[in-house]
Amino acid sequence: MSDGDEGFVPLGALRGGRPGPADALAEIRKIYFATSKKTIQHDFAHAIDLLKSLATEEEREKATVYMEGLAQMRKEWASDRRPPRKKATS
Repeated sequence: MSDGDEGFVPLGALRGGRPGPADALAEIRKIYFATSKKTIQHDFAHAIDLLKSLATEEEREKATVYMEGLAQMRKEWASDRRPPRKKATS
């Protein structure tokens, strides 16, 4: 280290920065297995942000099964919250 480099810490290290592809995929997988009816909206949004951080199509394809699963859970749980539709009478 030179005299001017002592104590230097990149801002990305302090903020956590963007995860690498393997870390992003691991986090999406963790979200998939840990999500619940109460947390699905937040978890899905977080997974989308992680998916956007993946640079290549190959990396994104590895996350597909988890993203599809999260989307399906979100859809099913959202329909549980809606009141039943009334049938139109003729």
